[in-house]
Amino acid sequence: MTSLATLSGRVAVITGGASGIGQATAILFAQHGARVFVGDYRLSRESEQTLASHGIRASACDVRNVAELQRLVDQAATTSGRLDILVNNAGIGMVKQIQEVSEEDWDNCLDTNFKAAFFGAKFAIPHLIRSGGGSIVNTASNAGLLPRAHDPVYSISKMALIGLTKSLALCHAKDRIRVNSVCPGPVCDTGMMNADLEAAADRAATEQRFIAASPLAQAFGRMSRPDEIAAAILYLVSDAACMVTGTALAIDGGKSLGVPPSL
Repeated sequence: MTSLATLSGRVAVITGGASGIGQATAILFAQHGARVFVGDYRLSRESEQTLASHGIRASACDVRNVAELQRLVDQAATTSGRLDILVNNAGIGMVKQIQEVSEEDWDNCLDTNFKAAFFGAKFAIPHLIRSGGGSIVNTASNAGLLPRAHDPVYSISKMALIGLTKSLALCHAKDRIRVNSVCPGPVCDTGMMNADLEAAADRAATEQRFIAASPLAQAFGRMSRPDEIAAAILYLVSDAACMVTGTALAIDGGKSLGVPPSL
């Protein structure tokens, strides 16, 4: 029996694919038969070699630059003759209260987390239509499900991304294009998480605070891993999810459910 998760013959573009969730997703897609194109504004020799070892083509792309984003999407489609999947994964965090946020801060966060996904979809949709349909997955956050007091601008960007997901899902169901989002909680071994831990005065205590924020993370004694988020993205782009669209899938260990019980 053919695996429902096979991506054989399909072409995927993933932004923010040099590390963390994006890299894990790119490798998983390639392992399931997809031809994968990755864009990232911070490509290291090590990440390029890792991706290349799986047959993944990587190129520099700052998603805040609309021309660079269009080039990434169009090159993947023209090189391969089709496009089936877009994963808008690139994102940044911002832990600042509103009175501390400059216009530059606002633009950087919203352009990376929201504007890039909008234009990524705009550029991908004509190619997806020509391919007979396809799938877009946006990497949102549990901050998009419930606002958070310590990072309001980041929360705004992710709530907007979930709204975009639902709107595009409605607009393009007629084209057999499915649009979904994943909403991770704290995930280890990502650029965002590593930066937070490296900046912390007490790395171990900070890591434990992230773990304590969600009940399943407490129970397992660890944060989510990038490969676990990648597995959910694989499901959403696969034929197994052919009737799934407009969803915001929480993968946060129950963090967005409410106040966790004491252990």
